[in-house]
Amino acid sequence: MRSWNLTELDVQAHQPEVLASAEEGRAIAIQLPAGEALDEHQVHERAWLIVVEGRVQLADPGGDTVDGGPGLFAEWDPAERHEVRAVEDTRVLLILTPWPGEGHPSQR
Repeated sequence: MRSWNLTELDVQAHQPEVLASAEEGRAIAIQLPAGEALDEHQVHERAWLIVVEGRVQLADPGGDTVDGGPGLFAEWDPAERHEVRAVEDTRVLLILTPWPGEGHPSQR
């Protein structure tokens, strides 16, 4: 067994930390400073995001938004476009499955 205390990790802004990676999925801790964002994008995998600390605003191209803090859990289908914006200094856990997803550049 491996385990992590997500509130005690030394994750630096702009340096996501891959906690675990296997064919079944990948878990990544990300630190976003207040006001910064993972601008509108999509990934090849199903994406789950859990807010560990801070506050985010999630948005989709249709204009739907969700605001939330610690405990917020969001899911996106593969290739679903979205944005994650840090309202305050924020730490999130991102889980991607499967890893890498169909069409991911690493599969070419």
